[in-house]
Amino acid sequence: MKTLPPLQETVAEAEDDDVLELDEVCSFVQNKKNKRWLWLAMCRRTRQIVAFAIGDRSAKTCRRLFQKLPPKYRECVSFSDFWEAYQTVWQTGKHQSVGKETGQTAHLERWNNTLRQRLARYVRKTLSFSKSDVYHHLCTKAFIVRHNLQQKLRLSFSS
Repeated sequence: MKTLPPLQETVAEAEDDDVLELDEVCSFVQNKKNKRWLWLAMCRRTRQIVAFAIGDRSAKTCRRLFQKLPPKYRECVSFSDFWEAYQTVWQTGKHQSVGKETGQTAHLERWNNTLRQRLARYVRKTLSFSKSDVYHHLCTKAFIVRHNLQQKLRLSFSS
Protein backbone atom coordinates (compact mmCIF):
# COMPACT_ATOMS: atom_id res chain seq x y z
CA MET A 1 0.00 0.00 0.00
CA LYS A 2 1.42 3.38 -0.99
CA THR A 3 1.48 6.11 1.59
CA LEU A 4 1.13 9.81 1.01
CA PRO A 5 4.31 11.87 1.16
CA PRO A 6 4.57 14.44 3.93
CA LEU A 7 2.99 17.72 2.81
CA GLN A 8 6.34 19.50 3.25
CA GLU A 9 7.84 17.36 0.44
CA THR A 10 5.21 18.61 -2.03
CA VAL A 11 5.75 22.32 -1.33
CA ALA A 12 8.19 24.62 -3.14
CA GLU A 13 10.76 26.57 -1.11
CA ALA A 14 9.52 29.91 0.19
CA GLU A 15 10.92 33.04 -1.40
CA ASP A 16 11.41 36.38 0.37
CA ASP A 17 8.50 38.09 -1.40
CA ASP A 18 5.97 35.25 -1.06
CA VAL A 19 2.48 36.06 0.19
CA LEU A 20 0.16 33.67 2.04
CA GLU A 21 -3.61 33.61 1.73
CA LEU A 22 -5.44 32.11 4.71
CA ASP A 23 -9.00 30.79 4.92
CA GLU A 24 -11.16 28.06 6.40
CA VAL A 25 -13.84 25.78 4.93
CA CYS A 26 -16.59 23.93 6.78
CA SER A 27 -17.39 20.24 6.37
CA PHE A 28 -18.99 17.48 8.43
CA VAL A 29 -18.12 14.05 9.79
CA GLN A 30 -20.98 11.53 10.21
CA ASN A 31 -23.72 14.20 10.44
CA LYS A 32 -24.37 17.94 10.35
CA LYS A 33 -23.85 18.23 14.12
CA ASN A 34 -20.17 17.26 13.76
CA LYS A 35 -18.68 20.29 12.03
CA ARG A 36 -15.04 20.20 10.98
CA TRP A 37 -13.18 23.25 9.76
CA LEU A 38 -10.37 22.89 7.25
CA TRP A 39 -7.88 25.74 7.83
CA LEU A 40 -5.63 26.47 4.86
CA ALA A 41 -2.54 28.50 4.01
CA MET A 42 -1.82 28.98 0.28
CA CYS A 43 1.28 30.49 -1.27
CA ARG A 44 0.09 33.04 -3.83
CA ARG A 45 3.12 32.58 -6.12
CA THR A 46 2.99 28.78 -6.39
CA ARG A 47 -0.73 28.28 -5.65
CA GLN A 48 0.29 25.41 -3.36
CA ILE A 49 -1.31 24.65 -0.02
CA VAL A 50 1.70 25.02 2.29
CA ALA A 51 -0.14 23.95 5.47
CA PHE A 52 -3.55 22.77 6.61
CA ALA A 53 -5.25 21.82 9.86
CA ILE A 54 -8.65 20.27 10.54
CA GLY A 55 -10.54 20.99 13.74
CA ASP A 56 -12.96 23.46 15.17
CA ARG A 57 -13.04 27.18 14.37
CA SER A 58 -11.03 28.22 17.42
CA ALA A 59 -7.65 29.86 17.93
CA LYS A 60 -6.33 26.43 18.98
CA THR A 61 -6.83 25.01 15.46
CA CYS A 62 -5.55 28.23 13.91
CA ARG A 63 -2.40 27.87 16.06
CA ARG A 64 -1.96 24.30 14.75
CA LEU A 65 -2.12 25.69 11.21
CA PHE A 66 0.56 28.26 12.04
CA GLN A 67 2.79 25.61 13.64
CA LYS A 68 2.50 23.37 10.55
CA LEU A 69 3.83 26.10 8.28
CA PRO A 70 7.40 25.55 7.10
CA PRO A 71 9.53 28.04 9.10
CA LYS A 72 10.35 30.34 6.17
CA TYR A 73 6.65 30.66 5.27
CA ARG A 74 5.93 31.95 8.79
CA GLU A 75 7.86 35.10 7.85
CA CYS A 76 5.68 35.84 4.79
CA VAL A 77 3.15 38.62 4.44
CA SER A 78 -0.27 37.04 4.95
CA PHE A 79 -3.91 37.94 4.38
CA SER A 80 -7.06 36.47 5.95
CA ASP A 81 -10.64 37.42 6.64
CA PHE A 82 -11.59 39.15 9.89
CA TRP A 83 -12.04 35.93 11.92
CA GLU A 84 -10.71 36.71 15.42
CA ALA A 85 -8.50 33.60 15.66
CA TYR A 86 -6.17 34.98 12.98
CA GLN A 87 -5.53 38.15 14.98
CA THR A 88 -4.84 36.07 18.08
CA VAL A 89 -2.38 33.66 16.42
CA TRP A 90 -0.82 35.50 13.47
CA GLN A 91 1.14 38.11 15.41
CA THR A 92 4.02 38.31 12.95
CA GLY A 93 3.55 42.00 12.17
CA LYS A 94 3.10 41.01 8.52
CA HIS A 95 -0.50 39.79 8.77
CA GLN A 96 -3.47 41.77 7.54
CA SER A 97 -7.19 41.06 7.88
CA VAL A 98 -9.10 42.09 4.77
CA GLY A 99 -12.57 41.81 3.25
CA LYS A 100 -13.26 39.57 0.26
CA GLU A 101 -13.78 42.64 -1.92
CA THR A 102 -10.03 43.43 -1.76
CA GLY A 103 -9.15 40.30 -3.73
CA GLN A 104 -6.27 39.50 -1.34
CA THR A 105 -7.66 36.02 -0.65
CA ALA A 106 -9.20 35.44 -4.10
CA HIS A 107 -6.87 32.57 -5.12
CA LEU A 108 -7.64 30.57 -2.00
CA GLU A 109 -11.37 31.33 -2.23
CA ARG A 110 -11.27 29.98 -5.80
CA TRP A 111 -9.36 26.90 -4.62
CA ASN A 112 -12.05 26.33 -1.97
CA ASN A 113 -14.66 26.24 -4.76
CA THR A 114 -12.59 23.61 -6.60
CA LEU A 115 -12.37 21.59 -3.38
CA ARG A 116 -16.15 21.73 -2.99
CA GLN A 117 -16.69 20.66 -6.60
CA ARG A 118 -14.33 17.69 -6.44
CA LEU A 119 -14.75 16.33 -2.91
CA ALA A 120 -18.36 15.67 -1.96
CA ARG A 121 -17.60 15.86 1.76
CA TYR A 122 -16.95 19.62 1.32
CA VAL A 123 -20.10 20.42 -0.67
CA ARG A 124 -22.43 22.81 1.10
CA LYS A 125 -25.91 21.45 1.92
CA THR A 126 -25.00 17.86 1.18
CA LEU A 127 -25.81 14.48 2.63
CA SER A 128 -22.34 13.19 1.78
CA PHE A 129 -20.31 13.04 4.98
CA SER A 130 -17.02 11.50 5.96
CA LYS A 131 -17.56 8.40 8.07
CA SER A 132 -14.67 9.13 10.42
CA ASP A 133 -12.16 11.85 11.27
CA VAL A 134 -9.34 9.60 10.06
CA TYR A 135 -10.80 9.16 6.57
CA HIS A 136 -11.78 12.82 6.45
CA HIS A 137 -8.17 13.81 7.12
CA LEU A 138 -6.76 11.23 4.67
CA CYS A 139 -9.05 12.25 1.80
CA THR A 140 -8.32 15.92 2.41
CA LYS A 141 -4.57 15.35 2.58
CA ALA A 142 -4.62 13.21 -0.58
CA PHE A 143 -6.48 15.96 -2.44
CA ILE A 144 -4.00 18.62 -1.24
CA VAL A 145 -0.91 16.51 -1.97
CA ARG A 146 -2.14 15.78 -5.50
CA HIS A 147 -2.89 19.46 -6.06
CA ASN A 148 0.56 20.50 -4.78
CA LEU A 149 2.36 17.97 -6.97
CA GLN A 150 0.42 19.17 -10.03
CA GLN A 151 1.39 22.77 -9.19
CA LYS A 152 5.01 21.75 -8.69
CA LEU A 153 5.01 20.13 -12.12
CA ARG A 154 3.42 23.23 -13.65
CA LEU A 155 6.08 25.43 -12.01
CA SER A 156 8.91 23.25 -13.31
CA PHE A 157 7.64 23.62 -16.90
CA SER A 158 7.21 27.39 -16.63
CA SER A 159 10.74 28.03 -15.31
